[in-house]
Amino acid sequence: MADYEYLVLSFGREVKRNDIRRALTEHAEYGHWELATTRTYMGGLTRTWLRRKIIRARRTYDIAV
Repeated sequence: MADYEYLVLSFGREVKRNDIRRALTEHAEYGHWELATTRTYMGGLTRTWLRRKIIRARRTYDIAV
């Protein structure tokens, strides 16, 4: 089962849709985030949850020959 970390972004009603799209695209390209869900509430608040997989490095053991 994969573990994810989440980032929640909130945008007020005055923020244009194109600006929201640009912000989400930048997070996806440079931070390797993916869109989990988006909600638009009464009053115009848009809240977006982004997620990315937590990659845990496993320890490697060198075998002496």
